[in-house]
Amino acid sequence: MDKYEKIRVVGRGAYGTVFLCRRLSDKKLIIIKQIPVEQMTKEERQAALNEVKVLSMLDHPNIIEYYENFLEDKALMIVMEYAQGGTLFEFTQQRNGQLLEEHDILRYFVQMLLSLQHVHSKQILHRDLKSQNILLDRKREIIKIGDFGISKVLSSKSKAYTVVGTPCYISPELCEGKPYNQKSDIWALGCVLYELASLKRAFEAGNLPALILKIMRGTFSPISDQYSPELRALILSMLHLDPNKRPDINHIMADPLVISHLFYMYTDMGMVPCKTQRPLSSMSGAKQRIVHRTSSYTGKGTGVGIFLDPQDVLQSKALSSVYTWGGGIMTPNKLPVPSSDTQITQISTGRSQKGAVTKNGRLFVWEAPGIGADIPGAIDGSQCPAFVPRYLEGQSAVAIQHVACGDLFTACLTDRGILMTFGSGANGCLGHGNHHDVSQAKIVEALLGYEVAQVSCGASHVLAVTNEHEVFAWGRGDNGRLGLGSQESHNSPQEVPLPEKYKPCSVHCGVDGSVVLTLERKMLCCGNNRFNKLSLDVTTGSKVQQIDEVNCFTLVTAPPIGDISVKSVDMGTSHTAAISEDGQLYTFGTNQFGQLGHDVCPDRSPGLVKTLQMERVTHVGCGDTFTVAITEKGKIYSWGKPARGRLGRNDPDSGIPKQVRLPLDLLDETLEVTSLSCSHGITLLAAKPVQSSGAVGIQV
Repeated sequence: MDKYEKIRVVGRGAYGTVFLCRRLSDKKLIIIKQIPVEQMTKEERQAALNEVKVLSMLDHPNIIEYYENFLEDKALMIVMEYAQGGTLFEFTQQRNGQLLEEHDILRYFVQMLLSLQHVHSKQILHRDLKSQNILLDRKREIIKIGDFGISKVLSSKSKAYTVVGTPCYISPELCEGKPYNQKSDIWALGCVLYELASLKRAFEAGNLPALILKIMRGTFSPISDQYSPELRALILSMLHLDPNKRPDINHIMADPLVISHLFYMYTDMGMVPCKTQRPLSSMSGAKQRIVHRTSSYTGKGTGVGIFLDPQDVLQSKALSSVYTWGGGIMTPNKLPVPSSDTQITQISTGRSQKGAVTKNGRLFVWEAPGIGADIPGAIDGSQCPAFVPRYLEGQSAVAIQHVACGDLFTACLTDRGILMTFGSGANGCLGHGNHHDVSQAKIVEALLGYEVAQVSCGASHVLAVTNEHEVFAWGRGDNGRLGLGSQESHNSPQEVPLPEKYKPCSVHCGVDGSVVLTLERKMLCCGNNRFNKLSLDVTTGSKVQQIDEVNCFTLVTAPPIGDISVKSVDMGTSHTAAISEDGQLYTFGTNQFGQLGHDVCPDRSPGLVKTLQMERVTHVGCGDTFTVAITEKGKIYSWGKPARGRLGRNDPDSGIPKQVRLPLDLLDETLEVTSLSCSHGITLLAAKPVQSSGAVGIQV
């Protein structure tokens, strides 16, 4: 205790005394729990040591922090964080019957959810979750869960049997002496949520038998009508008598009532205050038009959105420009962006949708007008259809950092690693465990416990990689494109087995194949290897073994791809392009329409695009029968099948890379490409102006 100064006793319990102390090194107030161990039974000593063990395993902002433990005067001293705001029980009692606002209840509730998710992820049961063990910071804004004295660490996903916990919060299965697991903590959390909404306990009685009877019957008074039906339904689900019918942590976190408050916790709470972004309704004085949106994949109405008049959008000089060609658009056409101060960091295109992410974390898509909408035809008299930008709805508290488009569906990733999907549920590509269509972005529940770093959408399957180098796949499984060792399809994320030696850093989906790039700059491929488009053919001497299909991710070893450090890769329908660390471009697969940009080798080997050998390639995109590349000097090259504007230029000589010219952009002298995406017969390209300070850009 030489490092600490005792101030006062703040509590006494069955196992010992709790002191408020000051740490002498930094004058920080802390709590020391003093537990005499000499006269304790073996079971009591084990309980004391168990709390130390559990606390040392946990590290979460909504759990009381553990500092250290030591023995002194035949007592175990546990040093912990001090929460100055008292307990949640004291807070509710001090309300004097004045009910909390629903948003305040949910603000506390999501913090408890996050902390309990962390506890359960460590295979720990709290077993004594109650308002007296939930603490508050000085401002009574931050929740801190404490008192893990009777928590149980599960050696596996087995169930516990010992009847422990505070009677008012114990679950029906505990009352019956049945085995229990995390669902008993869900019951206790439901009791705490009820207590926040009613300022009284869900189950109270004058004696223990009467209390047990109430719990076994699941009878409690309804909460006030001032609260939403959704909140009442959430409480009822958590207090379901059958533990198998209670939602687990991930299902609760994905509840529409909880999501917005969860995002608030992730994005706003504790962040440095910043200037509020201008709402869409005040952008550049542009005219707005409210129209009924029709889903492009179901034909059903999906709500009301705010659109901008394309003529007004084009009048101002934007900080970012987006161009598209292909699909009948013969030369690059500029797409409207929401406002002049929009800065686009990343784009993606699928068969029918185009999406973009802005620097301030907004996601918008370009849509054709809905049925009956009064939107002009072409922009500036060009042949480009009247695509109209629309921000993703319900995104006010979410910062998007990445978007990926598949066929009729879209995946977007928040800056906190939460993956959301929307669009067509065909093939299970949304990852929600079903095949239902979703009109607004919905969290992929199965990945809530992971921090997703990047996502890629193919035509009908999806791959995601986490910051812990785990890869998940779902969607159609034929040709082995999911890398799961079979051709089985899945409508929810499945962890993909990978060679232990390699750590994945990015994923890339094609039409019927997949690529994982590793930190070692190697390619792991699976799926359809027709025309050797995955570079998986095996060469032995003068003989070439043609590999048609691979169901597991396999390392590419054949030269030249197996010998280089691959920096970037993109897959088309029947060919692939890879950029090496030194900016050299290699292509492989079929060359039926000249999409490889070089003569095909007799043994189907990948080849260097020699036309660009003197350039340093920075971006590459592969469509169905064409390829687009961007060089370090800002030049845009395309080659392949010229039909329907795929190459963005009127040139019948399609097998040789030739330059694509963007239209003059008013006052811009040079542009720097920030993102490139190709899909089927369409190209989408984002660029930003480069200041005249000697920076290299696209000469327009």
